[in-house]
Amino acid sequence: MTNALKLPLRASILIRGSQLFLSAAIILLSYGTIFHLQSSRLSQLDRKANQPLTEAEYLREEQQIKASLQLLAKMPAVGFDNLVANWSFLSFLQYFGDDQARPKTGYRITPDFFKVIVDRDPRFLSMYPYLSASVSLYGGQPKQTVRLLQQGINAIPPAMQPEAYFLWQAKATDELLFLGKTQNARHSYEMAAAWASQSSDPQIAAIAQRSRQTAQFLASNPDSRRARVGSWYNILTNAIDNPTRQFAARQIQALGGEIIQRNGAFQVKLPQAD
Repeated sequence: MTNALKLPLRASILIRGSQLFLSAAIILLSYGTIFHLQSSRLSQLDRKANQPLTEAEYLREEQQIKASLQLLAKMPAVGFDNLVANWSFLSFLQYFGDDQARPKTGYRITPDFFKVIVDRDPRFLSMYPYLSASVSLYGGQPKQTVRLLQQGINAIPPAMQPEAYFLWQAKATDELLFLGKTQNARHSYEMAAAWASQSSDPQIAAIAQRSRQTAQFLASNPDSRRARVGSWYNILTNAIDNPTRQFAARQIQALGGEIIQRNGAFQVKLPQAD
């Protein structure tokens, strides 16, 4: 009886061992890819200290980053998706903040960062304001932003909805300001209000009211200046850099809105006429 049990047990150990080996190999590959993303950037910084890179060199490094992101996107999931998402986000911040490279290459691969992170960890809420604004305003691809925001929205469980209301707001902003899909934007603002209204936080409750009001503006006037001011205000408050904040502020003022800054926070006064 004891001998009869030995073979299945040994086979089970071998199977588990092979699974662990495979998982370890994939994890090492993930770390290797992430390391490539980081080392490419560090190499760039090191060379900058000696002499500026040429445009061709910047473009070549961007292609290397893109290839690394494509590899990350194809890797099988082994329970470390959040780690890959975190490192991809840190790499995005380095990429976005490279003031010498971006004027040479633009921001064309920002959607690649966004896609990897949403695919790996759609509940990583804090990354959405950075990626959504960057892909739409700098990458010039609002359709990609809306698609990835919807993918994230679909992955949010009911318990997280009150704190994830801003995903619907970001989607509404792109639909209204960049895609001209007024009715889609109205629906997204209504959903933002529905999610935010589940929160017991008074500030989020106020946001729910503003989102509901913006949806009402669009219902009565598809070209509503007040709704557009509200959407630019979303960009203003979530911007990750001063140029974006300044651009959003100019759009608000051009539409007749007034910006008020108190204690480091922005408030906006809607235009009198719609």
